[in-house]
Amino acid sequence: MQDIDIADLKRISELIHQKYNYDFRNYAMSSFKRRVLRIMELKKLTVDTLLKKLTDTPVFINEFLDELTVNVTEMFRDPSFWRVMREEIIPAIMLNHKQFKIWHAGCSSGEEVLTMCIMLKEMGILQDVTLIATDLDVNILERAKTATYPIKNMELNEKNYIRFQGSASSLKDYYREENGNAIFNRELFANVSFRKHDLVLGEIFNKFDLVLCRNVMIYFNQSLQNEVLKKFHESLFKYGYLAIGSKESLIWCDYANRFIVVNNEEKIYKKIKD
Repeated sequence: MQDIDIADLKRISELIHQKYNYDFRNYAMSSFKRRVLRIMELKKLTVDTLLKKLTDTPVFINEFLDELTVNVTEMFRDPSFWRVMREEIIPAIMLNHKQFKIWHAGCSSGEEVLTMCIMLKEMGILQDVTLIATDLDVNILERAKTATYPIKNMELNEKNYIRFQGSASSLKDYYREENGNAIFNRELFANVSFRKHDLVLGEIFNKFDLVLCRNVMIYFNQSLQNEVLKKFHESLFKYGYLAIGSKESLIWCDYANRFIVVNNEEKIYKKIKD
């Protein structure tokens, strides 16, 4: 198993930043290293051949990003979180607005977006909600748009759905099986727009009532987490909600005092100050 030192990781992240304008310089070094090593192993590359490929073969950047930003995800992950969404957070938003906007930041292959759409459909309000789902990786966004997942993943998704206590008899009510895949009803995505957006370098592009960015910032170092949280703060309406991953926290962040904790267990916060 080959290794890679900090100097080489810096060379790789600098090259990507200068040539392609993707900024991984503030990613948590351990996870960046782990993922780069996996790419080198998969593609049978050394540090030098990886740098050469990134320099000489611009299309390779998409493959590289695909591997680098891969996030393991599932539907109705942490069912208790989704119950709190259904029973507390969404009803609280609806006290003030019949129609509202949700941003799924770092949406990966779309399971979380699909989860949200199924939940909103079961609440009878899917048509009133605008959802924007963003990711850095264009390949994974294309995959997310298809709402198609291997049937082998559905056992875990179904278990989560049962623990969520959804109102359908089964997730099977929402998809058909074809060639070993579960193909979900496209109407679920009628109000979803998928967009390429870079959390590190991207602009603020809208105002939202709810922002979900779960298990993404875990890969960022502290200063980058701070930057991204500042972006989320500016992207939220006053009294809007932010949900982050169960292993993530706002506590030490510069913007922490502009939020209150709504649910510490599920890591849900509410913006109280502009």
